[in-house]
Amino acid sequence: MPRTFLRIVLAVALASLAAVSIAQAQDKVRFQTDWIPSGEHAMYYGGWSKGIFARHGIDITITRGYGSGDTVTKIAGGAADFGVADIAAVFTARARTDVPVKSIAVLYNESPHSLFVLKSAGITSFKGLEGKKIGVTPGNSHRFYFPKVAERAGTDPGKIVWVNMDGAAMAAQLIAKNIDAAPFYSIHHYYQNKAAKKAGEEIIVLPFVEAGFRIYAASLIATDRTIKEKPELVKRFLGAVREAFEWARDNPEEACKLHNQRFPEVAMDDCMGSLRATMAFVFNAHSKEFGFGREGPERLKFTWDVVAEAQELKKGWDYKQALDTSMLPK
Repeated sequence: MPRTFLRIVLAVALASLAAVSIAQAQDKVRFQTDWIPSGEHAMYYGGWSKGIFARHGIDITITRGYGSGDTVTKIAGGAADFGVADIAAVFTARARTDVPVKSIAVLYNESPHSLFVLKSAGITSFKGLEGKKIGVTPGNSHRFYFPKVAERAGTDPGKIVWVNMDGAAMAAQLIAKNIDAAPFYSIHHYYQNKAAKKAGEEIIVLPFVEAGFRIYAASLIATDRTIKEKPELVKRFLGAVREAFEWARDNPEEACKLHNQRFPEVAMDDCMGSLRATMAFVFNAHSKEFGFGREGPERLKFTWDVVAEAQELKKGWDYKQALDTSMLPK
């Protein structure tokens, strides 16, 4: 057998062994988001298809969430390894019942919390909402903050009627006028309003930030055990997420195309609208000052103060124990 042929065979064999070795080195990771798949999540699902997580040695599986409270519960119970949840849900779960979950990166360094209302309803502010029906998912972080938002606007929060429902049904129920308002991140306005227009309606956004709530919102979470026992995996996961966010920011169309291959029901323009709106809450003056995923001490304290007041938590509790961003890439 010619030596050249033997070299080729040997090279192919070595390459195959290397490929197998790399495949075996991949850590299986279960990742749960906080909501139904939309453009807000294109960096995760698109990055999954792009191979970004695989390049960081992660064999990822992503599942949808049903609100921040549900994701915190699932992560704490071991149903997933990492997740996306509002930092308010993490503070509350940890302060009340010592749930062993921490935020390991602050994704939205400004809050996109808001109420969606129909223009035809004539609601233009948070004032005068007594007796109105507001849809909500279990553990939804909007409800944590809303009592104080209402009080600042002169509305009695005790006279609000909360209607529990699945997140996927809220917009449809709002458009059908079965509820008067629905809590959403403002980044979902584009595609929800498009659906409303088809029904001859228009959705108006009432941002919580107008009531002075410039706080942290969505964050990446993991259990204390994962952080302690698998620090290298945590670091690689955070590195992959940062790369996925930066890639989606710079290549929104590609990110949405890959996202839509998994979820064809999400229209490209809907995905693009949500993705671009999302990036404004991630990459901004705050991220330039403190870095991707990192917190500033003043805004962190203000966020805690708002959550503690809204949820009647002990203000003297050490809120810093609910956060560990030390493993973020520098």
